[in-house]
Amino acid sequence: MRIERAWSWAWGALLLSCLCASANAQRYEATWESIDQRPTPAWWSDAKFGVFIHWGVYSVPAFAPKGEYAEWYWERLSAPPGQDISADGTRIKRETREFHERVYQGDGKAFDYAQFAPLFRAEFFDADKWADTLRRSGAKYVVLVSKHHDGFALWPSREADASWGRPWNSVAVGPKRDLVGELTTAVRARGLEMGFYFSLYEWFNPLWLSGDRDAYVQRHLFPQFKDLVTRYSPSVIFSDGEWDLPSEQWRAPALLAWLYNESPVGQKVVVNDRWGRESRHRHGGYYTTEYGAGLPGSSHAWEENRGIGHSYGFNRNEDLADYATGQQLLLTLLDTVSRGGNLLLNIGPTADGRIPVVMQERLAYLGAWLEHNGEAVYGTRTFREGAQWSAGRKQEVDTSTNYRAQYDVEKLTLTPAAGDARKEILFTRKGETLYAILPRYPRGDLTIRNLRPSGRARISLLGSRHSNIAWRQRGGDVVFRVPDIGDSELPFAGARVFRIEGLTDNHE
Repeated sequence: MRIERAWSWAWGALLLSCLCASANAQRYEATWESIDQRPTPAWWSDAKFGVFIHWGVYSVPAFAPKGEYAEWYWERLSAPPGQDISADGTRIKRETREFHERVYQGDGKAFDYAQFAPLFRAEFFDADKWADTLRRSGAKYVVLVSKHHDGFALWPSREADASWGRPWNSVAVGPKRDLVGELTTAVRARGLEMGFYFSLYEWFNPLWLSGDRDAYVQRHLFPQFKDLVTRYSPSVIFSDGEWDLPSEQWRAPALLAWLYNESPVGQKVVVNDRWGRESRHRHGGYYTTEYGAGLPGSSHAWEENRGIGHSYGFNRNEDLADYATGQQLLLTLLDTVSRGGNLLLNIGPTADGRIPVVMQERLAYLGAWLEHNGEAVYGTRTFREGAQWSAGRKQEVDTSTNYRAQYDVEKLTLTPAAGDARKEILFTRKGETLYAILPRYPRGDLTIRNLRPSGRARISLLGSRHSNIAWRQRGGDVVFRVPDIGDSELPFAGARVFRIEGLTDNHE
């Protein structure tokens, strides 16, 4: 009897605790004023590095003119046959049409985009192998494109089939597999957070083309989004395709209120800012830039996203020269983090389910560096906007746009033009510890300007035997002799990191 009473009391206490937690949890109204009050969950701000994955029907033709996006293949074919697409303004469509006609429409036969779906077979897709590759990259979260603007869903979406009037998901056609579910399970088994890209609009969805946008939002968008979230409990939602309608017509605040208040991931999920034509850098969650310069100095959470090649979806038209080197990607990651952002780095697998070897190599390069130096990245915050410049003229950096801004981190850190200043040191901070990241290792004395650590400060070189480097205060600067090191001592270069322990509070 006493045991039964004890269990009864325990269950009662647990129920009361749950009810109190529910009562104390903040509820959000379906307004931007309310939604924008939600803080970014700390796990995302600590993670710093994620991997984006663009994979779908567009991975079958896998073509775009150089410098363009292969996942936009169907839209590039949208010019009606016979339309003059020879002008420079339609060069992308013209080159895509010429490729499509040459490769898929020989002998005058028609070949529609929907016919690529059965060819998207993913026969080599192994979710565990992908997840191992992603874990070894050092990324802390993964964002898979659950559906792009073509509307093809990588999970058994009933709404996709119903609104398109044909099988239009990966379980019904093509792979005949739940690609979202398989990868989600494998990624989480390796301790990574899993998220999804989700396009609000679909170029040629019949309901969208009917012009009844409200019906599209009510009958297709809302139930499909809720199905994805409820099935797989994502930690990240990267919304996109928002630019055709204002957020009010997308009913975005109402959708996010459901996500935060009613869904199974309300406390943990992180969302971006792409929820209406006016919402970027204004509403939603973290702010986004795309092949941009980020948002240095912003008090709001932000993320830069870009590919290893230029295209997000796999592009067979890209050569080795179109891919960023491992060093370029590492510098992009370090510079982004030092300026307060996260990096979401994209890979584009092939239609048969392989991560191209060059992309695997780039991810492995980043992972090897982070294995030795990750403490200077994960869980850190900015320190003096993250850069110390050498003498000279600072380059103009375009931060006015969130898309394709001019920003060459390799030139800023390694190869500035004559007369230009160079970013010598990238800084991050974690509590009383400062990390000085050097893209180019110096010789002789290193001076860190305007730094006054406590007398007990300790300087070490990460990954080496040099754990207590002598230093001196010279006026307002810290000066120390950098150790002579060789490849045998620090075999993985990339960038060197000095850890300075004993920072005081006057260095915020």
